[in-house]
Amino acid sequence: MTKADMNKQPAEVASMFDGVAANYDRTNDVLSAGNAALWRVATVKAIGAGPADRVLDIAAGTGTSSAAIAKRGAEVVALDFSHGMVEVGRKRHPEIEFIEGDAEKLPFDDATFDAVTISFGLRNVNRPQVALAEMNRVLKPGGRLVVCEFSTPPFGLLRAAYRAYLRFGMPFIARFASSNGPAYTYLADSIAQWPDQQVLSQWLRGAGFSRVAYRNLSFGIVALHRGRKPSAPSTRASSKKRATS
Repeated sequence: MTKADMNKQPAEVASMFDGVAANYDRTNDVLSAGNAALWRVATVKAIGAGPADRVLDIAAGTGTSSAAIAKRGAEVVALDFSHGMVEVGRKRHPEIEFIEGDAEKLPFDDATFDAVTISFGLRNVNRPQVALAEMNRVLKPGGRLVVCEFSTPPFGLLRAAYRAYLRFGMPFIARFASSNGPAYTYLADSIAQWPDQQVLSQWLRGAGFSRVAYRNLSFGIVALHRGRKPSAPSTRASSKKRATS
């Protein structure tokens, strides 16, 4: 995966993550200036999972977020399309079930999970809207979705500074913090090209989620999006069905 190749072919992206798996969490802590842990806390709180819940953590990587969710008593399934990430995760967190799989073709039956979450992985999916529809499918009626993803700071000066960091700062730091600097050049480009908060909210609604909302973290560098799978057919759909019967 090169800087110019942003087609996000699954095999190429997975191979890129295989190459950074061993030091992935440490590098993230460095590049985020320690904010990764705070974003994780906010995500786990938004999921609100407890002992009665079964949670799917997509793009789980080495399982750091999965372990944080499991500490609340929930049953967690960690899914990632990178074989290297899954292998590292299984070694670090043997108590968690890890599955190698594709977010666009989730290997689960309909209505399997009480909550689905994905952190910093949706922008690496080739067809994110397809993946969101799959997340809706595997959720139980009334189930909740939480998406934590890099986003667009709403303030002009901060937005400009952030874009400069993505273009120059992140690749430079990654050369020293990671064994695969070019991979983080790709990641910086993927963040810069990712749509803003409003567009992602529209995608959630288009995938069938209701009660869609988001809140900015770190001044909009990251946004936490939430949605619910409707527990029953919408009133409009029910009325239309009655009118045609």
